[in-house]
Amino acid sequence: MRRKAVIMAISILVLLGGTCFAGPALESVKSDVDAVLKVLKYPAHKGEAEKKAKEDQIRKISMKMFDFAELSKRTLGVHWNKFSGPQRQEFVDLYKGLLEDAYIDKITSYTDERIDYTKEVQLSDNAFEVQSTIVTKSAEIPVFYRVLNKDGQWRVYDVVIEGVSLISNYRSQFREILANNPPESLLDTLRKKVRKK
Repeated sequence: MRRKAVIMAISILVLLGGTCFAGPALESVKSDVDAVLKVLKYPAHKGEAEKKAKEDQIRKISMKMFDFAELSKRTLGVHWNKFSGPQRQEFVDLYKGLLEDAYIDKITSYTDERIDYTKEVQLSDNAFEVQSTIVTKSAEIPVFYRVLNKDGQWRVYDVVIEGVSLISNYRSQFREILANNPPESLLDTLRKKVRKK
């Protein structure tokens, strides 16, 4: 589990390496990731205030880079229709907080792992998958990034690591809660997890 979390954190730093085809989707994501790298490559700071400032900058970039509403809708799948408008918005906010809490520390501990990019595959008229490999000292891990174009902007809506997507991973966890419980039960579970931080 810890290895998966570390890989996921590294994966969020998309497009750090070379590519054989740089299309508009890839270039858009690369711009956002370059901004994250600029934050991460600052000299080491001491003190909680400086660390929090760096994390806040990364969260701000992630808001532009990721489509959390699309990620949330696809994660809930058919259960999305069971949520009211206000419940959907709260779920998006809580889910975003859950992901940030899970990966922000690992992102800030990034240590220059290499990422090689092989190709960009069109999934539909407005969606692409950028295929890559994270190269560490001990392994090579395939990581694919799925991005969607909305209103002329490319944003990440899923990350697939070694064949397992972020959406699928959380969907299975949320499905267990929603199988015999109303949406409020899932929201309450997420509230408790996010507010512990």
